[in-house]
Amino acid sequence: MSAPTGNPYARIDDLLSNVRNFKIIESTLREGEQFANSHYSTETKIKIATMLDQFGVDYLELTNPCSSPQSRADLETICKLGLKAKILTHTRCTIGDAKIACDAGVDGVDVVIGTSQFLREHSLGGKDMVAITKQALEVIEYIKSRGCEVRFSTEDSFRSDLVDLLSIYKAVSQAGVDRVGIADTVGCASPRQVYDLVRTLRGCVSCDIEVHFHDDTGCAVANAFSALEAGATHVDTSVLGIGERNGITPLGALMARMMPSSRDYVLSKYNLKMIKSIEDFVAEEVEINTPFNNPITGFCAFTHKAGIHAKAILNSPSTYEILKPEDFGLTRYVHFTSRLTGWNVIKSRISQLGLIMTDDQVKEVTAKIKAMADIRPLAIDDADSIIRSFHLELNNGEGQKGQSEQNGQNAQNGQVEA
Repeated sequence: MSAPTGNPYARIDDLLSNVRNFKIIESTLREGEQFANSHYSTETKIKIATMLDQFGVDYLELTNPCSSPQSRADLETICKLGLKAKILTHTRCTIGDAKIACDAGVDGVDVVIGTSQFLREHSLGGKDMVAITKQALEVIEYIKSRGCEVRFSTEDSFRSDLVDLLSIYKAVSQAGVDRVGIADTVGCASPRQVYDLVRTLRGCVSCDIEVHFHDDTGCAVANAFSALEAGATHVDTSVLGIGERNGITPLGALMARMMPSSRDYVLSKYNLKMIKSIEDFVAEEVEINTPFNNPITGFCAFTHKAGIHAKAILNSPSTYEILKPEDFGLTRYVHFTSRLTGWNVIKSRISQLGLIMTDDQVKEVTAKIKAMADIRPLAIDDADSIIRSFHLELNNGEGQKGQSEQNGQNAQNGQVEA
């Protein structure tokens, strides 16, 4: 009997949903540079850009060239690499920034301006929405005149007035932007809020919708998925989620979330087997460890320990795995050295060691392993030693039994052992 292939609880596809048709704007070289430990050399930026390009991201977003002379030089260098991914830079919504960005040779400019009352008062000197809209339209017109893609994003979108948001988004959409952006700048949004705002916006603009989620409250991945369900087209990510404060939607975690929903699309577009090498490289560069519970690459992401789980995994991995480790160039590990160990996994280990035991014997040696695991943690070598010692005892016992039977037969035949 074949295993079920569909999700019986899946809802009918929404015509506006883009979970099977989305693009990634990879911001490790922009948002990621705002991470507390980040200090990329030019060589490191080239390496990260090249790896992400080989992975298959659609866009690479780099730091505003106005930030420093080196930032501008690095942006120009990346633009000349001839990568398949389009090169973007993230700037303030000013003509000055836009001119320098376009001069650097980028494919597109991502402009942003604050629209919440908090930012308008404390960052923009009290500007009202009329002035902000006028400024945005002037910058958009200039960038378009330079032949570059343009995305306009509000900042702190989820603490901005909805009427203000829809008004400015309609204006910039009519002005011909390629994308409008929604930014959860402080990570306050919930998936339901995200869905409602994106779905509302989808009915107000004709352009693409980009989303940018911070992870202060742990919702970045869920929010990104919810946004795609509601009709967003582009998601901002960074490797391991590094960025300002707690960072943004992690690239690998987003891939993990998208695989159950859009496996064929993801596999056709992205080189998933590169995720671990990319994360390892970035982690080393910013001097952090990959979290133990990181989706896909956490050290125990594909480790199974409980006896019931282990038995099922050995019979059919899909029983307790929604992701296949082989899709990411990884392998699963079935834990067999704890007090939770079941005899089925010990039987598998015995087979791996090239030994032969009956089921009753496997259960007996399993009891020995569990008894020792109750006393102290066991390493693989400890469990293997118990298995091998038990097997040796079995063989010695069989040998002695055989010798005793042979001696008895000899005595019956009148033979005496010298």
